[in-house]
Amino acid sequence: MEYLYAFLIGGAICVIGQILIDTTKLTTPRILVIFVVAGAILTGLGLYEPLVKLAKNGATVPLPGFGYSLAKGAMEGAEKGFMQALSGGLKNTAAGLTAAVVFGYIVSLVFSPKSKR
Repeated sequence: MEYLYAFLIGGAICVIGQILIDTTKLTTPRILVIFVVAGAILTGLGLYEPLVKLAKNGATVPLPGFGYSLAKGAMEGAEKGFMQALSGGLKNTAAGLTAAVVFGYIVSLVFSPKSKR
């Protein structure tokens, strides 16, 4: 059942993103920011945690999951003080950020990226 929930919840998040791309004039980067912020806000309201418990990676891997990790780290750090609240989100997401930078660099070496004109 875990795989089914992960597939359904993760797929639903992707479907929402695709609907936003197809039906609005929002650019892709703006939609990505909306997803991250929505994940952080839903975490702050206590609404994203039950989804994570149900779908596990189906809810933590998509972009709202990144917002969830940032907000959760900040909330855990806030118990220890102001500076821990600021650094808690980065501590929780450091591995993902590092992977994005490293793999982005590797892909840029392998391929010849060109901007659209």
